[in-house]
Amino acid sequence: MITIEKQAPSLSTGMRLTRAEFMRRWDLHPEIARAELIGGRVYMPSPVSLEHGFSEDDVGGWLFNYRVNTPGTDSGTNATTLLLDDSPQPDRHLRVLPECGGKSWVEGKFLAGPAELMAEVCLSSTSYDLNEKYDLYEAAGVQEYLAVLMYEREIRWHQLVDGRFQILPPDSEGIHRSLVFPGLWLDAPALLRRDMATVLTKLQQGLATPEHVAFAERLSQLRRAK
Repeated sequence: MITIEKQAPSLSTGMRLTRAEFMRRWDLHPEIARAELIGGRVYMPSPVSLEHGFSEDDVGGWLFNYRVNTPGTDSGTNATTLLLDDSPQPDRHLRVLPECGGKSWVEGKFLAGPAELMAEVCLSSTSYDLNEKYDLYEAAGVQEYLAVLMYEREIRWHQLVDGRFQILPPDSEGIHRSLVFPGLWLDAPALLRRDMATVLTKLQQGLATPEHVAFAERLSQLRRAK
């Protein structure tokens, strides 16, 4: 008797799947490095350009420096996130740990629930990062969504207000200041020109503020109380 071995179905852009089926197929195909389920539709990003990689690394370095100076927070890169009925892979995220009052948690080998801040490096404002994924992050309750627009050379920092995203404007010097993470300051012009020395200097100024010191101490107290 001839036995025919059935190949596990793979993923391709445009497929309409439930999250359970999406995750099942992805688990059966470890060769797939990046795939997202947004609004029930599969997205498989094209190869990442060098410029995109530079921007993503810069954003990650900025968030990493905040995290190591703020006990009770965590950050990550391209982590599959179980969010409502979908599974996005945000370029970067920063979150408050659940024992400190954060809204996300670890479920198996994945992040679940909305990290307080999601960040994406976008080709342009027409990409799905600022359309379908924007809608998902808003509906899921992501409190702040940072989008770096490569074509427009623009940074958009969105804040969730009454369930809808609004643009959080920078100050007169072009500095964005997070309302969720005290001391998380971003020199947007410096980031866009890849002047990371200036970006990190401005972040250090934010970390030195009384607001950040109090925030870090409060999170530390919550961790010790657990």
